[in-house]
Amino acid sequence: MCSSNSSYTMKTLALLLILSLTNASISCARLISNANSFNVLDYGATADGITDNSKAFLNAWNHACSSSARSPELIIPPNKIFLLNPVMFSGPCNSEISGKLVAPNSPSIWSGQDASQWLAFKYVSGLYVDGLGTIDGQGKEWWDQSCRHHPNLQGCTKLAPTAMKFISCNKSSISNINFVNSSQTHILVRGCNDFKVDHVFIQSPGYSPNTDGIHIQSSQSVTITNSNISSGDDCISIGDHSSYVNISDIHCGPGHGISIGSLGKSGNFAQVENINVRNSFFSGTTNGARIKTWQVGTGYVRDIRFENLEFDSVDNPIIIDQNYCDVRGTCKEMPTGVHISNVVYENMTGTSSTDIAINLNCSNSVPCTDITLQHIQLTSATPKGKVTAYCKNAHGQQYGIEPDGPCLITS
Repeated sequence: MCSSNSSYTMKTLALLLILSLTNASISCARLISNANSFNVLDYGATADGITDNSKAFLNAWNHACSSSARSPELIIPPNKIFLLNPVMFSGPCNSEISGKLVAPNSPSIWSGQDASQWLAFKYVSGLYVDGLGTIDGQGKEWWDQSCRHHPNLQGCTKLAPTAMKFISCNKSSISNINFVNSSQTHILVRGCNDFKVDHVFIQSPGYSPNTDGIHIQSSQSVTITNSNISSGDDCISIGDHSSYVNISDIHCGPGHGISIGSLGKSGNFAQVENINVRNSFFSGTTNGARIKTWQVGTGYVRDIRFENLEFDSVDNPIIIDQNYCDVRGTCKEMPTGVHISNVVYENMTGTSSTDIAINLNCSNSVPCTDITLQHIQLTSATPKGKVTAYCKNAHGQQYGIEPDGPCLITS
């Protein structure tokens, strides 16, 4: 474990990770041997692509992190093949990570371990993950045994590894990393404050189950910018107890859109506020700007703004579903609900591949309030097709909307 001595907290630790099951090389100006360097080979790592190097990597991490050097570097040499099984890097310390990694390709490697985790960073402040390599989750074998796609398969799995987790990492960031084929979620940001994601590229097939691009949970002051996300689930999802999240300049598709929720499952009290999504493009997604909550939940979603969004053949460009259910339409009407209020949709254009381009399905018991629709121009993706707007129990105001006609309850 990294030392918690306060004299170490202002250092910068450069951790350069290269992991591949095939020959790979990386050029990096920081690969310089010096007194501040901690080479994983010196800690027993074996570059044969077969040996599990988790212990060696952790030993090197811990020594670098507790070093008295001001700017220690943890070095994993290029042109080497390192197999790294599921591992947790813990702080506190300040770190920079750059490199190329490939996960084990067999779910059996996770036997007896946390099936939700491949690479994780916990309690590391000032963590900088940066580089031009690819992190390949090799998720196909997990997808092939997923209960979501193979419910009748004996021994099917509901839980698969997240490629990279950041847990309680404050004032940290990840940038210029390519993620491919995670077994499940690609990036998880949980319990973090002041976290930035920039120029991240995520690519998984549209049929891959539960492969959210980025999921935010119980975090504040999160910024996601300039990223391209293709996945089999939400491009970006915002979970409970999250606030002050700013998302901009995202290309999303395929995927399930940018979603707040789902919230309130199992009767949980939801708290999500001050979310801004702007200047983004959705292509062929099943949703665009989405808020989804369970009827059994309580709490609130408030102060949300979606603006300057463009849609190309999106199934549900604008959607609120306050009656979210595992099987649509089968959940019993409940007297509870998560209150959705002060949501602005502004300056949106493009095409809908379904007849209902604006779908605000709010609760009978806890209606949506203070909803604003303004300067929205949505047409059908089908030649000569027509689209409509549907609002249920949604109160607010609208200006300059196509499809036109009354939708929101204005009283």
